[in-house]
Amino acid sequence: MQENQPPEHRGRSRLVVPSRSDVLLRNFTEVIGGPLGSRSAPGIVSPGIFTVERVLILLTVLSALAGILVKGYCRVNGWESPTQFYATCYSDFPDLFRNRGLAEGTFPVLGSGSQFEYPVLTALIAGVTAWLVPGSGISDARVLAYFDINLTLLAAVTVVTVLATARMTGRRPWDAAMVALAPGIVLAGTINWDMWAVAMLALGMYFFSRQRLVLAGVLIGLGAAMNFYPLLVLGAVLLLALRTGRFRPLLVTAGAAAASWLAANLPFAAANPAGWVYFFQFSADRDAGYGSPWFAYNLVAERVRWTELSPAAVDLLSPGLFVLSCAAIAAVALTAPRRPRLAQLAFLIVAAFILTGKVYSPQFVVWLIPLLALARPRWRDFLIWQGIEGLHWAAVWMYLGQVTSAGSSQHNLDMPYYVLAVAAHMAAVGYLMLRVTRDIYNPRYDPIRRHHLDDPHGGPFAGAPDGFRLGPGGSSVLPCKAGANA
Repeated sequence: MQENQPPEHRGRSRLVVPSRSDVLLRNFTEVIGGPLGSRSAPGIVSPGIFTVERVLILLTVLSALAGILVKGYCRVNGWESPTQFYATCYSDFPDLFRNRGLAEGTFPVLGSGSQFEYPVLTALIAGVTAWLVPGSGISDARVLAYFDINLTLLAAVTVVTVLATARMTGRRPWDAAMVALAPGIVLAGTINWDMWAVAMLALGMYFFSRQRLVLAGVLIGLGAAMNFYPLLVLGAVLLLALRTGRFRPLLVTAGAAAASWLAANLPFAAANPAGWVYFFQFSADRDAGYGSPWFAYNLVAERVRWTELSPAAVDLLSPGLFVLSCAAIAAVALTAPRRPRLAQLAFLIVAAFILTGKVYSPQFVVWLIPLLALARPRWRDFLIWQGIEGLHWAAVWMYLGQVTSAGSSQHNLDMPYYVLAVAAHMAAVGYLMLRVTRDIYNPRYDPIRRHHLDDPHGGPFAGAPDGFRLGPGGSSVLPCKAGANA
C-alpha cells in the first residue's frame, strides 16, 4: 500500500507527534489548547534545548524519584516483615544483602559456600555493589546504603533503556515516553536487578536495528547472563529469517549471543562449579511461585478441595504450554499476509513466556514495557494494562502480608481477591497479545505501519520481501508478491 512507503524529505525526517497520532493523548491535550498544530514540523525544525531525548531523560529522572517515594517507608523504618508488605515497599536488595553473605563480604557465586539464585552477571552486580557499601557487618545504615547504590544504578540503566528505545523507533522517538513514565517501572523497577537485563536487550535490539549484528548478539548474550528472557528475542529473529529467507542475521546474532554468554559464564563455572550450577538447580527445582497461574490454581484447589497440581505436573505443563504458544506465534508469523515486525513477534514470545512460566514476580512487568512501546505504542491500552498490573503488584504485597503475619484480618487480602488480581493480570497481557496479533494480520491497525514506516526495529529484515509464507490451507508454501511486502 502507498501509505506504507516512507515519505521523502530532504535532510531531517518529520517526527510522528503523539498528540496528533494518538486519540487518548489528543483528547488530553484539549486542556492546554489541543494537539500540536498541523503547520509545525517537529524533526525538521530544531526544538532548541528541549530535544526529544533531553525531555525523555527528564521524564525518566522524575519517574525514578517517584520510585524512591514508593520505597520511602522502608527507607525510613527498615525492611521488616510484614510491614514491608503492608507498606508496599519490599525489595530483594535488603534481604539478599543480609541473608546471602553480601554484608559479610562473601562474593556471590565465587565465594565459598555461596548459594546465589541469580545468573552470573547479576551476581557480579550484587557483589560489586556490596563492596561499595562502607563499613562492615549487618546494620540498618549499610542495608540502606546497599539499596540506594543499586537504586541509583537502576535509574541510570533505565535512562539507557529509554534512549535505546527512542533511537530505534525512527520517526517515533516519543514512543519511548511509555518506558520513561511507565507505572510498572516506578512500582516494580527497584524490586530486583531485572532492569539491567532490560537495558541490555534494548541496546541489543538497537544495534540490531542498525545492522550491527555482532554487537547486538553480544549484548543479548550478556543480557541472558543477567536474566534468561533476552534470549527469547532470538525466536523472533528466527521467524523473520524463515519468512524472508535471510538466515545470516540469525546465525551471526545467535552466534555472538552464545559466545558472550559463554564468556560471561565460563570463568564463574571454572572458579566455583558448585556455586555456578546452583542457579540452574534452583530454577529447575523451584515450585510454582507467586503470580503464576499454577500457584493461583493450587490456592483455589486447596480452598474448594480440587486436586492440586504437583510440582512434576507444573514442570510438564509450564514448558509444554509455552512450546504450544510459540507454535501458535510461529503460525501467525508465517501465515500473515505481510511480514510481521520484529518487536511484534518479540512481544508475543516474551508475553507467552510470562503467562506460562512457573513464576510471575511483580518485577517481570518491566520485561514487557519496552517491547510493547515498540510493538504497539497506543497509550490507552498501555495505561489500562499498567493500571491492572499496578493492582496485581499491590495484591501480591497484601497477600504476602497475610502469609507472613498473624495480624488483624482487616489489614490482609484474602486469597480470592489475590487470585482475581492474578487472573486480571493474565487477561490484560492476553488482550495485548490479541491486539498485536490483529495488527500483524491487518497492518492498517498497526500504529507503526500507518505512519509510512515498515519495521524501524527490523534491521536486516526491514523492507525485505517475503521468501515464503504458509498458504491458507496451512500446509503449502506459497511465494509472496514482492510488491505487497516491500
